[in-house]
Amino acid sequence: MTTLTPTRDRAVDLVRALCIAGVVVLHSLMVGVTIGPEGPVFANAGEAGTWLVPVSWLLQVMPLFFVIGGFSGVTALRAARRRGESGADFAAARVRRLLLPAVAAVGSAGVLLVLLGDAGVDPEIIGIAGHRFGQPLWFLGVFLLCQTLLPVLVRLHERAPLRTVTALVCLALLVDAVRAVTGTAGIGFLNLVFVWLAMQQLGFLLADGWIDRLSRATRLCAAGASLGLLAASFAFGFHSPDLIANINPPTTALILVAVVHTCAFSLLRGRLAVAASRPLPARFTRFVTARAMTIYLWHMPVLLTLAGISALVGMSTGAPLPAPASPEWWLTRPLWLVVALTATALLSVPLARLESFRTRSFTVTGGAATAAASIGIAGVALLLLVGTSPTTAVVAVTAWLLALLVTSPVRAAVAARAEQPASAQPKYSA
Repeated sequence: MTTLTPTRDRAVDLVRALCIAGVVVLHSLMVGVTIGPEGPVFANAGEAGTWLVPVSWLLQVMPLFFVIGGFSGVTALRAARRRGESGADFAAARVRRLLLPAVAAVGSAGVLLVLLGDAGVDPEIIGIAGHRFGQPLWFLGVFLLCQTLLPVLVRLHERAPLRTVTALVCLALLVDAVRAVTGTAGIGFLNLVFVWLAMQQLGFLLADGWIDRLSRATRLCAAGASLGLLAASFAFGFHSPDLIANINPPTTALILVAVVHTCAFSLLRGRLAVAASRPLPARFTRFVTARAMTIYLWHMPVLLTLAGISALVGMSTGAPLPAPASPEWWLTRPLWLVVALTATALLSVPLARLESFRTRSFTVTGGAATAAASIGIAGVALLLLVGTSPTTAVVAVTAWLLALLVTSPVRAAVAARAEQPASAQPKYSA
């Protein structure tokens, strides 16, 4: 397989930055707040009308993000190998980079929920805020899984690239089929593994130039066939035409979207690289790339704060808040988006220091990296299944700190010393 040089790919970086921005825009549009007879009402604006279906076709960028994540991940892993680092070292570094900003975000959310309770805010509203905050955290758990398994899956890819991605796609199809036949929605959550890992493998193929070497006609046909299969699955009721609904739980519709996005990216890659080299896109890309996880983790607290401020202004002034999806509501969305994006960007500037924090290189065992990732995923699962509250925030943060300790330089140094023969360890005298 062809190995890329460790230089950054401008087109890849630009698309990743656009994906992050797309997620913030989509979630911003889904925030709905009105004033009812008993006070503020917070709801998912996507449930008002059918507007989310066409918008989801434009802003469902998670499949492309995981493909790009696979591209970047395999490139970074190969660069780490050339520096003499192991797959466990790579996985541990990724775990630390993901969990450190998460500790700050979830810890802060727990404190804010306590303060809201002390201020006398309705417990139901606090519960809604905790639920909305925790919803996007599924990404953290899945990305932890993908990054931890990346060294193993890269080895499989290097031995049998097409068989590996095909096996994952077939497993995802099997899960969808069993779910459809049995009517048991819970089975679909197995695709949190198979669907997203399949997209990561697609990113490996992109990184190796396999997709770019296909003829233009082949890539166009692959994209067209995927769109046709999507349309057929919608028509026969196998998948929902709402691509946001296909995330919870994930379905193979997202894999088809990933194929369309990947083919489009490959076809437009040259133009995207040219666009990415221009001053404004280049500044945008650098800004988001340096704080991507911070923006993702903190955009929902920003949106919830803006919704709370809107409710307070509405109640104090008596000014009505437009119902979601109404003409008046859509007229206010441009201003809402500008405020939400600006506030998120400003907040990410100081907080991104955690994301950019680097520890010196050290060696960890594969077991330590796996344990840290497992602890991290368990913390995310707790917040998703139970909801974010002061108690669950404390438990999750404690778990993540433990995961960080497992992969810390101190822990690695102690383990390395324990493996030395007794004669090689330093002796001390009184």
